[in-house]
Amino acid sequence: MRLPITAWTSISHRITGVILFFGTALLLWGLDSSLRSPEGYAAVQDCLTSPLAKLVLWGLAAAAIYHSLAGVRHIIMDFGIGESMEGGVLGARLVIGLTAVLTLIAGAWIW
Repeated sequence: MRLPITAWTSISHRITGVILFFGTALLLWGLDSSLRSPEGYAAVQDCLTSPLAKLVLWGLAAAAIYHSLAGVRHIIMDFGIGESMEGGVLGARLVIGLTAVLTLIAGAWIW
């Protein structure tokens, strides 16, 4: 069985929601550590300069971008726009394409 692109987009929207849920805990921990003391701020700053931390931040940014765009797509569909199969496929392709472009821009900003 082969799933249509609209199904993959919907499944990915849910997966990115879970990633953001757990990623928020990581980001809140970093915020808490950075606000505790000047030493904590320096430690978080040093941590964020590592390639692994930048990769994690880039992944969280990509998840946020995709989740936001897919959410906007769902809201637009709630207004009755793009509810046909052709409209759904076009919307899914737009979400994927815009996510790729915005993720590359976010990667350039983070790195």
